[in-house]
Amino acid sequence: MARIVYGVSGEGSGHSSRAREMAGHLVAQGHIVRLVSYDRGYRNLKDSFDVFEIQGLHIGSRENRVSIPLTMSDNLKRFPEMRRRFPMLRRTLFEDFAPDAVITDFEPQTAWLAAYYKVPLISLDNQHRMRHMEHPCPAELEWDRFVTKTVIRALVPFPDVSLVTTFYFGKTKNDYTFLFPPILRRQVLDQVPERGEHLLVYVTEAYEELLDTLRRFTAQRFRVYGFKRTGDEGNLSFKPFSHDGFLEDLRTCKGIIATAGFTLTTESFYLRKPYFSLPMKGQFEQQLNALLLDQLGYGVNARRPDREAIESFLGRIPEFENRLAEYRAVDNLEITTKLDDLLVDGCALLQAFRRHRSDRSPFNRMTDPNRNPE
Repeated sequence: MARIVYGVSGEGSGHSSRAREMAGHLVAQGHIVRLVSYDRGYRNLKDSFDVFEIQGLHIGSRENRVSIPLTMSDNLKRFPEMRRRFPMLRRTLFEDFAPDAVITDFEPQTAWLAAYYKVPLISLDNQHRMRHMEHPCPAELEWDRFVTKTVIRALVPFPDVSLVTTFYFGKTKNDYTFLFPPILRRQVLDQVPERGEHLLVYVTEAYEELLDTLRRFTAQRFRVYGFKRTGDEGNLSFKPFSHDGFLEDLRTCKGIIATAGFTLTTESFYLRKPYFSLPMKGQFEQQLNALLLDQLGYGVNARRPDREAIESFLGRIPEFENRLAEYRAVDNLEITTKLDDLLVDGCALLQAFRRHRSDRSPFNRMTDPNRNPE
């Protein structure tokens, strides 16, 4: 049994969805788990786990494009509360609780505190494939890739082990990174897909250009999430967010038109649903997801929601369905087995990875009181 602090990014629902499955498994194995999250992550997890609420970072966007001014202004507003709660996090979970291990799903405060207190750290997310896995990247996205890798390194600087979820398996760049199929919610694993007549539409912020295009396809029916309104408008049915309602519309749709977040794309692959992806501009991870799903033949990487692109996608749905029939759909056993191996016997294997990594960590060298100053 181990005492574990589990930091979870509160941005979107994907991180908390993954953490729910992993934390549930850890608790069932007898470990004592304290979660740390904010915003949607905190709301999604607080009724099922012991969750310490913090303030965290947020990405602002408008019309499916990352907005630097919105991102900066929102995070400046959050900073005072972040600063107020950080000492409580440090005292409550890292001094009083004294964890044996820290797991972070792209949550930086727990990652940095793990480094400061020299607690073994596991990164468990899909972001680290962009840092620790080889993958294709067109020349026009090289700068975005560099910036993204720099941000990942800044937020989670010194993982002792990286457990990376991915639907594209490239070569790993080191001996402490391990690749696994995407973590899926139990509710998704239990679904039996059907092919209905509607298309599922999902965005995280208002995207009026998309709606204007969809209205022109009068023979199609679209069930739309993410626009903060409800009711029918012609061929568009606006839906309030509901886990069960969304999952049913996903299970029975004939295709998806959505931003290219990792969780929805991988759930769609498991359910064999063709994907018209609209990656958020300025968000390299979404650009990568869209590029890879297009190359794998599971859908389309669309730059804009123009009529010709959507019309082509609709005509190719049978082609995408044939490719998706070959998708390797598995449960979460591979990654939970690896997690168990790392934590058994007082985290012996994880401690071994930490010892192997510590000599290469600049943070440990800086904070070692016995280091040679030269």
